[in-house]
Amino acid sequence: MSTDIRQILVRSARDEARRDGSRTIEAEHVLLALAGMQESAAAQLLADEGLTEEAIRTALNREWEQSLAVAGIAVRMGLLPEATPDRGRDPHIGESTKLLLHRAMDAAPKLGGGRIGPMRVLVGLLATDRGRVARALQAAGVDRAALRTRAAEALAAGTR
Repeated sequence: MSTDIRQILVRSARDEARRDGSRTIEAEHVLLALAGMQESAAAQLLADEGLTEEAIRTALNREWEQSLAVAGIAVRMGLLPEATPDRGRDPHIGESTKLLLHRAMDAAPKLGGGRIGPMRVLVGLLATDRGRVARALQAAGVDRAALRTRAAEALAAGTR
């Protein structure tokens, strides 16, 4: 496992999952981790779309409210208790993260190969139109496909 992917998954995304009280590291935790890597081109690309860590959290909360509303449950995030972070929990990699990693690796031959850095992870993350991240981006008014195209172009140009 390269240093880049270790930083993203083992440290940052795992911390996000713990903060969320989650047993697994899912795609939304990876998205938050990428946004938090402020020195990276991937974080800058997200910020250019208005996707700061706080904006992503807001979009994820909005997605959660909308998903519950579809099930007939009316909830307002501000009225619910905050998630209880569990620092003792050791979240493992969830299915949505495994899928985005496979997509990131599949993108490599077409987009220049190399190590799995933040931009490649972002390309993999944006490669699906299903799931919580896609719904949250839609709720935030972000054109996921256009953002993925920009990330793929940056990756093809050699940005890690």
